[in-house]
Amino acid sequence: MNNQLLQYSKGTISIALVHEALKPAQLKGFSITDILHKAGIAEEILHSPLARVSVEAYAQLWIEIANSMNDEFFGMDTHAMRRGSYKLLSRMVMHAENMETALIQILQFMNVVLDDFQSNLFSEENYSYIVIHDQQPKGMFCYATYLMLIHGLMCWLTGQRVPINHIELKCAPPADDTDYKVRFCEKISYLSERNYIQFDATWLKTTIKQDESSWRQFIRQTPHNLLVRFKNPFALSSIIRKHLINRHPSEWHELSELPQYLNISEATIQRRLKNEGNSYQQLKNEIRRDTAIELLTRTDQSLQEISDELNFQDPSAFHRAFKKWTGVSPGIYRNKSES
Repeated sequence: MNNQLLQYSKGTISIALVHEALKPAQLKGFSITDILHKAGIAEEILHSPLARVSVEAYAQLWIEIANSMNDEFFGMDTHAMRRGSYKLLSRMVMHAENMETALIQILQFMNVVLDDFQSNLFSEENYSYIVIHDQQPKGMFCYATYLMLIHGLMCWLTGQRVPINHIELKCAPPADDTDYKVRFCEKISYLSERNYIQFDATWLKTTIKQDESSWRQFIRQTPHNLLVRFKNPFALSSIIRKHLINRHPSEWHELSELPQYLNISEATIQRRLKNEGNSYQQLKNEIRRDTAIELLTRTDQSLQEISDELNFQDPSAFHRAFKKWTGVSPGIYRNKSES
């Protein structure tokens, strides 16, 4: 088992989402340079559309933006979600009898705090829906942040991930929605007539079993757990990624060998990965890229050691590959981690 990959392969966040998170703060005159510095993100990588940041860095970015703006919804609503709102909400709903009661309270709280979104819960046959009413469509990042705050609480309250079956949104599709599919579900429809998420109604009867101790742990780990802990585990790319990170890159299987490990035909693997906007080779590159970013920013390993860990012939080959993957050199990440 490859401990390095297991420890440092939590995935990364696209620079496009960093731009989205920063946009409202920038429009309101906050210093993006200061926010990025506090989050430990090199400002230079903002100029590369291929660049990505570690989950830890992105979670810290959330915290720094919320602190700077005193708004846990990052200035995306006409009314600020003041710092401490989410802490208050989570503590309040952990005493609910079941998920249905908790979810109604969550939506009521969000309806009071925010002006631009008003949501309600309803069930029909075997499915339940959270319907988001808005005056004008927002961008995907805004809807995703809103849903992440709600869905993250649902998962924590039940002690397991609540699967989302389908999401419909009024907004146009983003240039790349891979990160959203990894976090929520594969089936996301855009330019729809209404906004909603659908999940199985049986979850509403789930008993809440959280207490003061587990609540404190949840709050300490937020927003990191909202980004990682409750990701969609059913995407084939997630399944293959989990399979690969248990092995050193030198031991990775060829595509033709995967069917015997996954019990899925090679044609099905290729088709499903294509539907997720991915390929097997791309997945392997992503794991090496993500691990490299983590090692560069969180350890003092040399480029030679990182190169060996990721099964490159030499550091120069690693340097070329990393620049191809991210658009910047490894030194940009390493220099920032040492500053």
